[in-house]
Amino acid sequence: MGRIKPKKVNVMSNNKRKKIGIFDSGLGGLYVARAIRIILPEYNYVYLGDTLNVPYGGRSYEAIYNLSEAAIRFLFDQHDCELVIIACNTASVTALRKLQKEFLVNNYPDKRILGVIVPTLESATELGATQIGLIATEYTVRSKIYDEEIAKITPCAEIFGQPTPLLVPLIEHQGDKYMNQILKDYLKPLIEKGLDSLILGCTHYIAIKDRVRELTNHRVRVLSQDEIIPPKLKDYLCRHPEMEERLSKEGTFSIYATDVNTSFLKNVEKLMGAGFEAKKAEYA
Repeated sequence: MGRIKPKKVNVMSNNKRKKIGIFDSGLGGLYVARAIRIILPEYNYVYLGDTLNVPYGGRSYEAIYNLSEAAIRFLFDQHDCELVIIACNTASVTALRKLQKEFLVNNYPDKRILGVIVPTLESATELGATQIGLIATEYTVRSKIYDEEIAKITPCAEIFGQPTPLLVPLIEHQGDKYMNQILKDYLKPLIEKGLDSLILGCTHYIAIKDRVRELTNHRVRVLSQDEIIPPKLKDYLCRHPEMEERLSKEGTFSIYATDVNTSFLKNVEKLMGAGFEAKKAEYA
């Protein structure tokens, strides 16, 4: 009787499932995650909402950076993410550059972190926008990052920023009945500048994009990041096959939050459907 040959081991099957992480300060990034899954349903995703510390817009640089780094470590170390998208504009403004240039280089040189600001501005200029309004958290507007990045892309465009600090709490806590009047007050000085486009510079604002379009009488092109980031991510993966090949393709989607509260659970069900469970994210 001949010797039985051992079966070949598929090394890839023993690897941990490599995922795409999506991080936001709270609820807003779920809109982006949902939109990404529609265009790229085959990949494995982990969503993390830092609901315990939302909103980030009124916090210091050090606090925002530390919260962002801790969230990224959670996605890398506990959930085997190879690529993380920071869906939070405030975190992108504050932490992205340092995370990419120092944190990744020193700790995870083969992994990648992407933000939402440059893709958003690229899309705006591709559409011919030159007079661009921006509604966002106070931190994002005051940082002038949108102004700096648009100048790198084109000298022909100008950003007009308007801090809108009341919108995130209203969206997170179902404050719909107060929304229209507050939005009108925020939008009025921007509309008077003769904008051709308006960037919703916080992923939470995706929830009110239709309302913004109605209040501007559809005279301004409203740029919403759930419509921008998915095709930009698809393009990124096409241009970086070395990353795309590392990602598992089983179509899984997990949701984590630092505080699994009633409001967040209601919003998860509203956005994702009844079959999705939000789990508590445990990290220092």
